[in-house]
Amino acid sequence: MFTSSLRRALVALVLALPAVSVAGFADVLDTPADTSALASKALLNGLAVAGKRMVAVGQRGHIVYSDDGGASWQQAKVPVSSDLVAVSFPTPRQGWAVGHDGVVLHSADGGLTWSLQLDGRRAGALMLEQIRARAGQGEAGSQDEAGKLVDEAGRIAAQGAENPFLDVWFADARHGFIVGAFNLVFETSDGGGTWTSCFDRTDNPQRLHLYAVRGIGTDVYITGEQGLVLRLDRDTGRFRAVDTPYKGTYFGVIGDSASVVVYGLRGNAYRSTDGGAHWASVDTGVQEGLTGGTSFGAHGLALVSQAGTVLVSRDGGEHFVTHRPAKPAPASAVALAGDVIVTAGVLGVNARPLH
Repeated sequence: MFTSSLRRALVALVLALPAVSVAGFADVLDTPADTSALASKALLNGLAVAGKRMVAVGQRGHIVYSDDGGASWQQAKVPVSSDLVAVSFPTPRQGWAVGHDGVVLHSADGGLTWSLQLDGRRAGALMLEQIRARAGQGEAGSQDEAGKLVDEAGRIAAQGAENPFLDVWFADARHGFIVGAFNLVFETSDGGGTWTSCFDRTDNPQRLHLYAVRGIGTDVYITGEQGLVLRLDRDTGRFRAVDTPYKGTYFGVIGDSASVVVYGLRGNAYRSTDGGAHWASVDTGVQEGLTGGTSFGAHGLALVSQAGTVLVSRDGGEHFVTHRPAKPAPASAVALAGDVIVTAGVLGVNARPLH
């Protein structure tokens, strides 16, 4: 059963309302996002820093950007009107956004304009094609295991654009990952020109939803439902399960070369300084779900809660200081532009001084 958290609500909405064409209505995948003067004040789910620019993504394909630390926002041109959930800019100009209907968007101009790289109508078929090929080459386990994988991939492919991507992370302009509902994982090494499914390369037999993917130090982590934390084994190309003390949902992961912090429901956060071998509980001081996070500077981390509370750490997540907004509102993402902290959520973007 889905919780009241913002990210689970997004997934529940996606699963309940698949993207299909209805008589008299255009498919959102074929409909450019409407221009709206209120785009920066409506639901926005993801934030990223693109050089000196900030970019936010949200409902109905809205993408807005700011070149003045969040004081003002302009709307970008987007070819779909699917709800967008997350965004990543590894360089000031190259960025990717993902969301409902299996959408993957790419920008080569710092977020001003976007093109569609992948959608749910093609992603499932691509995954099925690749897993069939691996099964035929004996790379998908035993004959029985391979058959089950092909059947699973076939069911997802048959659903079309029903399943969302929920996060995206790029290490640089060529190498990146996208993750989503029911164990969807794709990797690219050519900037999204081609995508490789990792569906059969995760220690996630229950096909739990995957909410976040991030590179932390030299590792790549994925977090999801029921305490799921995965770390990429670069030797095998497989995402291996990492045991943690908490069995509730983790909505995200942040950190640096010295530490990694996973966070999620009911204010729960755990920190590791040895690559996930051991975890210590972090006193966040909040009881509501932690729905977004970011890294900044030397050992600087920030989290945001679904009540809009911002938590800031200067010591790699060992301790957090709470910043409660004057007008609290549910938030799902946080980013820093200099000494300005920006949050995104149901009331759009909000910028205020960090101190």
